[in-house]
Amino acid sequence: MKIITMRSLAKWHIWLGWLVGVPIAMWLATGLLMTLRPIEEVRGDHLRTKAGEPVPLELPGSTLAAPGTGLKEMRVIMQDGRAVAVLTTLKGETRRVDFATGTPLPPLGAGEARALVAQRINGGDKAGRVTLFPADKTPFDFRRPLAVWQVKLVDGTNVYVGRDTGEIEAVRTRWWRAFDFAWGLHIMDLSEREDTSHPVLILFAALSLVGALIGCVLMFRRRKARPAFAKAQ
Repeated sequence: MKIITMRSLAKWHIWLGWLVGVPIAMWLATGLLMTLRPIEEVRGDHLRTKAGEPVPLELPGSTLAAPGTGLKEMRVIMQDGRAVAVLTTLKGETRRVDFATGTPLPPLGAGEARALVAQRINGGDKAGRVTLFPADKTPFDFRRPLAVWQVKLVDGTNVYVGRDTGEIEAVRTRWWRAFDFAWGLHIMDLSEREDTSHPVLILFAALSLVGALIGCVLMFRRRKARPAFAKAQ
């Protein structure tokens, strides 16, 4: 078996440089462009005028959205063959009621959360630990201010079921968690993994682009002939 020498590696490096140099420079340039402005500014959020105090949702003749309820949002869904209204107040509190009668429905228990996962998730019947997390102490792979049951499957998947919504709010596989960690490294934000525009990221993106462009230019340099004794070795 022929041993790969440093000279052979250098030759392959040059040919691969010709092949991938332009795409790498393009990826770095577009990546730098996307880091220059916060995503909120890109979406135009800064152009929206402030609406002041939020206006509560009110429906004439409705007991669920009557004046004074402080309701922000009402979502009607089917659960167990009946229409259920998931209500969210201006304070961020969530609760379920029967849509037809307005009767409050109790929060989901651990057994109900386990049964829901077994019904709606492939492999959900192989659940292990079921843990309740309050809205202010949710796990890092959920990151939403909502009280949830964490149903941990035997394959390492975490299924989050809303205690007050009765719905599956998120599914976090092992691969999702690895992807989330890689995304945090990619944008250099391991704390929140959401900030795609900060000085450290912009600096290293710019340096990487400069390095890639210099590498592309150097591929056009004229290589000097090696001494005869070096070729003989």
